[in-house]
Amino acid sequence: MKNIHVGTDFDEFLHEEGNLAETEAVAVKRVIAYQIEESMQEHHISKSALARMMRTSRSSLDRLLDPENTSVTLLTLESVAQALGRQLTVRLG
Repeated sequence: MKNIHVGTDFDEFLHEEGNLAETEAVAVKRVIAYQIEESMQEHHISKSALARMMRTSRSSLDRLLDPENTSVTLLTLESVAQALGRQLTVRLG
């Protein structure tokens, strides 16, 4: 049996399988969660303290930091950026 995916790249395979957008969303969320955690460590800010600074709950912050949970709003991202003294930049590549 011939493998129809030989010679294609992984993005093309994911697109054909209908998983490209979801996979890219998870990858982006992992990067965002990593950047938030790095900034928290850099500034010695605990999860509880960051949640207070964002005026949100600790469980809400945990969802934001969960790399598998791709459900996040721009408002939440802006809130965490402000709390960490950072600027949110969104662009289409």
